Amino acid sequence: MNRTPPAAADASNPASDASQPASLDIQQIMTLLPHRYPFLMVDRIIEIRGDESCIGIKNVTVNEPFFVGHFPGQPVMPGVLLLEGMAQSAGAICSLARGGAKPLQKVYFLTVDKAKFRRPVLPGDRVEYHMKRMARRKTMWWYRGEAKVDGELACEAEVGAMIVEE
Repeated sequence: MNRTPPAAADASNPASDASQPASLDIQQIMTLLPHRYPFLMVDRIIEIRGDESCIGIKNVTVNEPFFVGHFPGQPVMPGVLLLEGMAQSAGAICSLARGGAKPLQKVYFLTVDKAKFRRPVLPGDRVEYHMKRMARRKTMWWYRGEAKVDGELACEAEVGAMIVEE
């Protein structure tokens, strides 16, 4: 896998804040997102560069509730849940970049464009959501994402989201 290391802190670049963590574990993610099991689709986030990019990790197990009906005897992770994992990965770093001070901010999907599914994701797979910011306007962000398993592209899309404070 070809990964780029996180950028060093740079005063001219607010996205490279040295006070931000280089990774997030599940407990930290749950302080940034309102999602909970069974709808939390990201277990860890690594290689965070402000709100510019990150890699979200989802460990797919046969115990996932969606496998009961999708599909009996031939479990396949639903593609829409791969898109959700991309959006959650991006939403977590957006919330973090905004200070993460308000726990459980609502992050709403705005758009999904150019979604393509390339291979099935199966129990035992480790999905990496490679997210790169395309644009930002106030409380709205747009990202290009790729979901990969063992370096092989499983899904790609452009997603947009908005943070709503309560």
